[in-house]
Amino acid sequence: MSSDKEQMLNGGLYDPTDPELVADRNRAHELTGRYNNTMPDDQADRGELVEALFGSVGDECQIEPPFRCDYGYNIHVGENFYANFDCVILDAGRVEIGRNCMIAPGVHIYTATHPLDASKRIEGREYAKPVSVGDNVWIGGQAVVNPGVTVGDDSVIASGAVVTEDVPEEVVVQGNPATVVKEMKKN
Repeated sequence: MSSDKEQMLNGGLYDPTDPELVADRNRAHELTGRYNNTMPDDQADRGELVEALFGSVGDECQIEPPFRCDYGYNIHVGENFYANFDCVILDAGRVEIGRNCMIAPGVHIYTATHPLDASKRIEGREYAKPVSVGDNVWIGGQAVVNPGVTVGDDSVIASGAVVTEDVPEEVVVQGNPATVVKEMKKN
């Protein structure tokens, strides 16, 4: 029988109160707490903390505090990544963010979700669906990216958008739920 952590990582139902998962979240909260208390000129400390927290980090990663996540080790960001203030990534599932991505203030990315059946939900088990963000993506302020979503390369998610379905490459989406409002062509 697999552990709750293995179940979580494989997209199965898991118990978030499992002691191993609680310890992993506590570790992430300790690291983000330290990160969020750094001074702006503490770039070396910030870099070390992000590398300890995230699963993988490309060159030139900058995250403005405060930042929050569940586990950290499920977050993978490419080179030239920037996240502005108040970014939240609930990473029970894998979150893959490509190169040259910008995240505006207050963006939330969720992988954790719950059963739709109330009786199963009351049992307290949950599951996760991975999120993938392509290269050269800009996510506008206070946008929400929901579990299981893939965002294509070179796309823009407008401020306040709630992304519930995959976003194609080279488009702008906005609204709740987010819909394509503009198609872009590469120059």
